[in-house]
Amino acid sequence: MDIFQNLSFFEIAVVVLLTALTGLAAHLGKAVFHDGIRPILPEFLEGRMKRTELASISFGLSIGFIVSVGISFAVSFKMLNPWLLFLPTDILGVMAASWWMAAGLGAVWGVVALFGLTGVQTAFSLLPIDLLGSLGELSTPVLVAFTAFPIIAILYQFGWVRALFSGLAALVVRQLLPIVGGVWTDKANANLKEASEIAGVTFPDKADFAGKVKALKDAAESNPHVQDLISQATNNFSLGSTISGFTMQIAVLMLMGMILLITFAVMKDVKNKAEITIDTDEENIFEARTKRIYKGLPILAAIGALLAIATNLGLMNGSEVDGPILQQAWAASGAERSNLLHSAAIADIIRGISFIPLIATTALATGVYGVVGLTFVFPIGLLLPNPILAGIIGALWVCLEVIALRGIGRFLQRFPSLREASDNIRSSMNSMIELALFIGGAFAAMKMAPDAVGLSLTVYILLYAANEGLGRPVMKLAAGPVAIILTGIILNLLYFLHLI
Repeated sequence: MDIFQNLSFFEIAVVVLLTALTGLAAHLGKAVFHDGIRPILPEFLEGRMKRTELASISFGLSIGFIVSVGISFAVSFKMLNPWLLFLPTDILGVMAASWWMAAGLGAVWGVVALFGLTGVQTAFSLLPIDLLGSLGELSTPVLVAFTAFPIIAILYQFGWVRALFSGLAALVVRQLLPIVGGVWTDKANANLKEASEIAGVTFPDKADFAGKVKALKDAAESNPHVQDLISQATNNFSLGSTISGFTMQIAVLMLMGMILLITFAVMKDVKNKAEITIDTDEENIFEARTKRIYKGLPILAAIGALLAIATNLGLMNGSEVDGPILQQAWAASGAERSNLLHSAAIADIIRGISFIPLIATTALATGVYGVVGLTFVFPIGLLLPNPILAGIIGALWVCLEVIALRGIGRFLQRFPSLREASDNIRSSMNSMIELALFIGGAFAAMKMAPDAVGLSLTVYILLYAANEGLGRPVMKLAAGPVAIILTGIILNLLYFLHLI
């Protein structure tokens, strides 16, 4: 499914309102997306910096992310993303001379981003060598990489012994999941066998589960006992397939690794409790800055609602970890889509946990919040059944986040190892995703030109290596997607020149 085909007025309005409000929030100094701009905004708000200087700094900090991460991820995963939408509205918002100009420029950018991405996708779909379809290969290595990053974070912070223990425990759990799922699958088969005996139906040797269910429904449509057994079998088979499924394994392993990491961090701080001191000056600064954030609650809540709605509609993804999964999810249907959406939500929740210390402490220190809050509005949008409910809960959640900021700040002061764990999670997550996107790009290159695999892989690897040799003008996180997009364009040029 292409989510940008036949866009409704409601979907367009959601994106335009979202970018208008984020541009306005940046202009008023209520919230920005870039963590590096947030500490600079108080300098402007308190009269120590001119608007032109702030706009220049914002542009310099953001342009690399917009070009490399924002555009490449949008094309690769066929969705809008925060880097593409909100880094430009940061720049436009602080650059604008009035609030209405900031909102207007933000709205215009929403239209440009939405229809610009649609145009790029349409153009790429007309190419003789399939570029867009091949980009789907980026997702599988990323899914697998998610299982490893909590273990890598444990290795960084607590050494190889605990990392080895955690890795072995994760592997044991992974191997147990298919066994547990098999119990429910066996129950489903037993239900069907009992139903077939009652209905007098004999199944073909190669009949799958769906075929057996159809045969029973056709033969015993009026038998309530058989219909009840079919219902039990369907529920048991669905549960067994979910537990045994690949996406469930990914989700469970991520959660298990995170639980172990947090447990180790809390145990360390409890043990060293006497050595932890509270900075009273920092407490006073946090108190004053929090009041400034409270004043921006109406606009922050509105942005939270629109973020949850846009995510629920499949118009955007929230992070570098959920994009590859959502690309698969929106192309699937039924139970498969539901499982993938749950996996994407879990990945986003774990990522959100890792960013709490960074976002919360910078917000408390500056009085400027993030336009995506603590990022939990994205899993809210993925998990709720419709956009209206997602919008309501998204708005309420952002309000709860802001109210809880002071408590979060105090908690983090008492558990410094959790802050360190968050840094390690981000480092390990970036390392694993960079590696996974590189591998996924190689898979995409092979799929893109199956009759010229050597050529496609050579072009891809040379482009990736050139980025490294030139000092990474494209950041490493986006290097794989950028390289494979350029590879696709080069292969199509060669095709038009009759060289392949």
